[in-house]
Parts: sequence; structure tokens; C-alpha cells
Amino acid sequence: MRNILFSGNIKVFDGILTCMLSIFMRTKSDEPYRFYIFTMDVSHLRADFVPVSDEQITFLDDVAKSYNKANEVIKTDVTDLYMSEFSGCPNEGAYCSPYTLLRLFADKIPQIPDKLLYLDADILFNREPELLYDIDVTGYEYAAARDHYGKYLLNPNYINAGVLLLNMEQIKQTGLFEKARTLIKTKKLLFADQDAIYKSTTRKKMLPQRFNDQKFLHDHTIVRHFSKRLFWLPYPHTANIKQWDVSAVHRIFKYDRFDDILFEYIYLKKKYAECGSLE
Repeated sequence: MRNILFSGNIKVFDGILTCMLSIFMRTKSDEPYRFYIFTMDVSHLRADFVPVSDEQITFLDDVAKSYNKANEVIKTDVTDLYMSEFSGCPNEGAYCSPYTLLRLFADKIPQIPDKLLYLDADILFNREPELLYDIDVTGYEYAAARDHYGKYLLNPNYINAGVLLLNMEQIKQTGLFEKARTLIKTKKLLFADQDAIYKSTTRKKMLPQRFNDQKFLHDHTIVRHFSKRLFWLPYPHTANIKQWDVSAVHRIFKYDRFDDILFEYIYLKKKYAECGSLE
């Protein structure tokens, strides 16, 4: 069983669906996948900060099982943990959302396995996910690739926390997430969770950029991360184009190699809108 972790609110549905499809449609393995989704209700902060719905989870689980009956999707509500640890903390209004902090609770959920691949929802696999998942992280807290901009602006080994191959046994031994939570609670950080993980790390395995490419798509790219990026033309500006914006993916990036995934997403999203079921 390969284990994946996502986190977010009700609005991550499109990202999780497309990312899951990319896993199913690029894998060359018959091994099943278990997807954990950490979510919470903090609607007191913003109206749409509500949990991934049970209806969404059921639909995602149905999609997963259509590829392999042993696949499963598990929702974990961590509202109580968040409220006790991070409510009112200096990083609650982080650059993204408080949901980026939820991965830091992975060591406090008993059913989480020793090896876990955390993924942001704005990710598609271009090649087999097992090329990433099967990397040996023995003796390391995690494996990660460099942040495309941070490696120039902050530190050559500054990591992007959107793709983390976690060794949970090692993380519990070193207290990585515990230290990161303490930083989140006590110090305002520019990039919140990412800074907290980076500053709390004892030992990490650095991966080539192809395992988390935040700007380019090459034949050797394994993970294409659709994070916010800088465009120089027609004038310098940033844009946050996500993979589920199919028109923009074609119009701006000129990508067609994800068409099989994105066309299936469009079909499934229509099925969900019509009846919330694959039937």
C-alpha cells in the first residue's frame, strides 16, 4: 500500500481529483493507494474555510476504487488539533491559508503509516509516481526538492514543502513536526509551514528538481507543481494557474501531455455536478 496525504478545505476537491487521476493514469504498478485528507472547520476565519465534504470524499473514494478496488480515501478532521495548537498564532493569516499547517499534525494521528507522501493539491504526475514514492528515505526525516525561487533568494538547499516524502518514524524520533509547531506558535515566518519545516530539519534528502518542478515541464519531469510563478511577458507579473483551469493550461502553458488526465477530470466533474456519483 502506498500512502498519500493531502490537506485543505472544501475548495481543494478539483486539485485532489486531478492529482489522484494523474497517479492512477501514470502508475505502472498494481499496488493500491491510500489517500488521507486532513481537513478542518475554521469558518470563523473565513466563510469558505469549511471541511472537505463527506459527499466529496465518497466521490473521490468511488473514483479511486474504479481504478483499483483496494484503493481508499480517508477523511481526517483535525479541527480540534488546530484549535488547541494554532488558533490565534502569529502564522494563522499565512501567505496561503491555515490549511497549509495541517501536514504538521501527521505525527499526532495514530493511523498514519511510517512512510507517507505529502502532496499539495496543485500537482500532476507526468511520469510514474513510484519513481518518487519508492525512494529510500531510511535515516532521513524526509526527501524534498529545492524551491525554484527560494534556492536563489534564501538558501541553495531551501526546500519546497509541496512535495514531501516523509519518514514518519524518523520524524517522531527527532521531533521535527513538534519543533515546527513550536515555531509556528511563537514566531511569525515569511512562508509559515515551509519555513518551519526547513528550520526544524535535522537531516533531509535533497531530490533533483524533476521531482517537484514548479516552473517547467520536461520529458524527465516526474511532478509538475502548478504553484504561483513569475512571468516576464508581456510585462513582469505573477500568476497562479492551476491544472484544473484546463483552458489556461492549454492557452498559457501550451501543455497537451496532460490531456488524458484533464479530459477525464472534466467528465468526472460533470458526473459529480449532475448526481454526485459515478453511477
